[in-house]
Amino acid sequence: MELDLREAGGRLPELVNAARQGGRVVITKDGEPAVELVRCPKRKRGGVDFDKLEATCKRLGLSGDGERWPEEFNDPAFSRQALGLDEDDE
Repeated sequence: MELDLREAGGRLPELVNAARQGGRVVITKDGEPAVELVRCPKRKRGGVDFDKLEATCKRLGLSGDGERWPEEFNDPAFSRQALGLDEDDE
C-alpha cells in the first residue's frame, strides 16, 4: 500500500493495523517514498538470562550456594565496588 503523506494522516489507524498484520505500507512525499511502516518485532517478556548472570557473578568474584545471597552482599564496600563507585579519580 502506498499513500501520500496528506492522505496517510487521516488514515493512520488503518495503516498501523495493516503494518501490524504484515502488510507493506509506504508513505510518500512529493511523489517519492519517505517512510515505510513496519511491524515491530515481538519482544521477549520476563525471564532470566542465566548464562549472563553466571558470567557477571564470575566477573565480580561472587560465589554462593545458589540458594541465598552471598555474604559479600552484606558488605557496603562490596556494593560500592560492584556499582563502580569506589574507583579512583585520576
